Amino acid sequence: MVPAKLAPALISLIISGLMSLMVSGFATFKALGLVAGFFGIWMSAWFPAWAIAFPALFVLRPIVTKLVMDNVRGSSGS
Repeated sequence: MVPAKLAPALISLIISGLMSLMVSGFATFKALGLVAGFFGIWMSAWFPAWAIAFPALFVLRPIVTKLVMDNVRGSSGS
């Protein structure tokens, strides 16, 4: 089990990895089509994207969460 205090970092790691994987795959396919060596090209685009996405998400997630929570009505139906 992972300690609760590491949950935000783990969430950011997983979400940024999955999102950057999907977006870089789509962008690579859109730019090149299904060419020979596609997977290697995709992975060479994905890893640097993840290296940017993880710290960005780790820093921005609490800010976005606060902004959303400050602007969401209570669940009491008001």
